[in-house]
Amino acid sequence: MTTQRTRRQFLQDSMLAAAAAPMFSGLAHAQGTSPNDKLLCAVIGCNGRGGDHIGAYSGRKDVEIAYIVDIDPKAGEKGCATVEKRTGRRPKWVKDMREVFDDKSIHFISTATPNHWHALCGVWAMQAGKDAYIEKPISHDIPEGAALVAAAKKYGRICQVGTQCRSNPAVQNAVKFMADGGIGQVNFARGLCYKRRKSIGALGDYPIPEQVDFNLWSGPAPYTSPKLTRPNMHYDWHWQRLYGNGDSGNQGPHQTDIARWGLGLNRHPNSVITYGGRLGYQAERNDPNYVDAGDTANTEVAVYDYGDKCIVFETRGLSVDESADIEITTMFDSTKGNKIGVIFYGTEGYLVQREYTHCVAYDLKGQVIKEFKGGGDHYDNFIQAVRSRKSETLSSDALQGHYSAALAHLANISYYLGENNKVSPKEAQAVLEKVASRDQNIVTLNRTLRHLRDNGVDLNKYPISMGPMLAFDPQKEVFTNSDAANRILHREYRWPFVCPTADKV
Repeated sequence: MTTQRTRRQFLQDSMLAAAAAPMFSGLAHAQGTSPNDKLLCAVIGCNGRGGDHIGAYSGRKDVEIAYIVDIDPKAGEKGCATVEKRTGRRPKWVKDMREVFDDKSIHFISTATPNHWHALCGVWAMQAGKDAYIEKPISHDIPEGAALVAAAKKYGRICQVGTQCRSNPAVQNAVKFMADGGIGQVNFARGLCYKRRKSIGALGDYPIPEQVDFNLWSGPAPYTSPKLTRPNMHYDWHWQRLYGNGDSGNQGPHQTDIARWGLGLNRHPNSVITYGGRLGYQAERNDPNYVDAGDTANTEVAVYDYGDKCIVFETRGLSVDESADIEITTMFDSTKGNKIGVIFYGTEGYLVQREYTHCVAYDLKGQVIKEFKGGGDHYDNFIQAVRSRKSETLSSDALQGHYSAALAHLANISYYLGENNKVSPKEAQAVLEKVASRDQNIVTLNRTLRHLRDNGVDLNKYPISMGPMLAFDPQKEVFTNSDAANRILHREYRWPFVCPTADKV
């Protein structure tokens, strides 16, 4: 199929394919009785996390990777070679995912594209009768997540989200321990992304690699220019808001997902307020005029209010070695290096997710009372659901992925609206003193400010930004106190790369 094909033609064919799904020769395997029947799949996007997808499926005897999809032929052919080396079979490389959706023999797709492609890829796949494994965050904005939830329901598709901690016994057992009262009543969780992120390079004009189809890469996002504004084509898109969601949406969905799970929160929050900035790179470069190509926050604190419960998520992109956060990180293995995890605060103790496969419970004196270890196979959980057609057996379905991705989107909207609202420490304190929270807001603020100072940030010259407090309707999925926030709740798409809303999937 060519890219000249119209969206109307594609949707018509997709609807027919979905309606005829039980007649697909491939679907008979998915519903078959023999576990030896092979499922045919396509891995879409083979850089970064895509390599993990390739490794997972090429290591199975009941799955065959029939397609590798990537807009970069060098990356695509490399992915094909990896599969061939491991399995003896070389998949077909294509650069346009729509070719896969037209192939009725394909049972499922597994996508690790940049974030701005996640939702449309998943919706198109499910409309075409394919099941879908979608990397986190499931969406680039909130209405996209709702569209994926609706598509999975309408077309009866299996849709798994790549928040793999849901399949890990360490976290499963820790969550059950808390639910059984192991640390008393738990109403507050703090997620940490203390993860060093260096500058992605100076903002400028950089050439697009000749072999890359930038039109297809851009897809739903604006086609900015024949040049990149960042030096590195791949991965660094995470820190540009047209394509990624910063670490709030990159690392964050893992931790906020666990925080919601442990607190028993299966809904959106009532409100959010965010503060932070993209700070510290001028000091690192010893250049006060340096402008990094990224435009998402590298330091960000978001407070989510659920009424009776609360989540705070902290992003630190600068060094956290021997930092001001020592009172927080003391429950981790080391005071140096990255700290990724969740801390649950109970009336009788604490529980810390220290690693994806390791959780530790402490009493109020800081003594270890129980440890939880063990990793699972998130891909296998998906494959088994594809075979059984029982979506309820998924560890992380579209709805759970939607709720967790939405936390990143809510935080970023508050930050983007307040990006130019530069505040002094005293002004920030005055705002946060009025914010209802189960956290000690001012203590968290002061830790954040000290973290920045410790990394050479002159807060008089480079103050933090304070976003507005945004009230959110969890059912209608709209803001109730900000027209400006609702205006950036959903992006405008580039034809024909249009992701439908939930009522039109």
